[in-house]
Amino acid sequence: MRITVLTGGATAERTVAFAGAAQVGGALRGRGHQVHVVDLANGVLSSEDEARLLVPHVGTALPDLAGLAAAERRMLSGGLAGLAVVQGADVLFPVLHGGAGEGGTLQAVLDVIGVPYTGSGPLASALAVDKDLSKRLFRDAGVPVPEWRMTPPVPPDEAAKGLGWPVIVKPSKQGSTVGLSLVKRRSDFAAALAEAGRWDDEVMVEQFIAGRELTVGVLADEPLPVGEIIPRHELFDYECKYTPGMSEEIFPAVLDPKIARRVQSLALTAHRALKLGGYSRVDFRLGSQGDIFCLEVNNLPGMTGTSLFPQAARAAGIEYAEMCERICRLARNFRHERRE
Repeated sequence: MRITVLTGGATAERTVAFAGAAQVGGALRGRGHQVHVVDLANGVLSSEDEARLLVPHVGTALPDLAGLAAAERRMLSGGLAGLAVVQGADVLFPVLHGGAGEGGTLQAVLDVIGVPYTGSGPLASALAVDKDLSKRLFRDAGVPVPEWRMTPPVPPDEAAKGLGWPVIVKPSKQGSTVGLSLVKRRSDFAAALAEAGRWDDEVMVEQFIAGRELTVGVLADEPLPVGEIIPRHELFDYECKYTPGMSEEIFPAVLDPKIARRVQSLALTAHRALKLGGYSRVDFRLGSQGDIFCLEVNNLPGMTGTSLFPQAARAAGIEYAEMCERICRLARNFRHERRE
């Protein structure tokens, strides 16, 4: 197949996207596919660009985004459609996190271009990235979620009312725990709101659920084995996610089989509630009394060397390169069927 990986972009997770693209591109080339890479902000990457940008390690420093937003808008408004490696691809493979690349804007553009692409469509992508809307749909579908408030519309000084302490404060439409805080005291609440507000115009204040951190990948409408994350920090934060050795990931998780099946069932229900396609990853907390709470869904799960979705696939007997190839075939077959 001729596969073009779309990566980079103009978000705080730009380097995460590059690290994932390095893995995806290398794996697909190793399977004999013709692969090109496009930075959603700067266009087609040369082999020299790839060697410089597509490094496998993310690091802890957030990227410099100066000037990238305008460049990304130009790409989305016409530049992408004019690229031969996009028009001539059999499949486009977005490896992007946050912003226009994950939140539905890119997917709407790709629908107009008409080339099959991996992952979910525009509506499902937008719903998944918006934590407030996705939690409402989960709840309506019978998937338990922690209580939450949004500011706005709730005034900041009332946002934590009735949730108890501690609370989680996070941007509503951001990933990789960027801008997220665990707030244990009211005196720290205003600073956490301000930090989250740097990254989004809406901030979620969420009930903190103490317990085990679980995750379930969904591939081709089938749940993968449940995984457990044990971070070295109190939360599975940015450093723990992308620094080797900063967390322990166990696939499959050591769970009562009934609980494991229940978590898998809830993951599939959440995936379907948002009308997601191809693949996703759903994150949960398992409370001390066996209560299960869905935290969020990732419509474009991480693909780095330490990412959870590839580990879940491996636990199901699917190695990384085969996983990428399956994702591409799902996209090509699904979108070809829709055009016929």
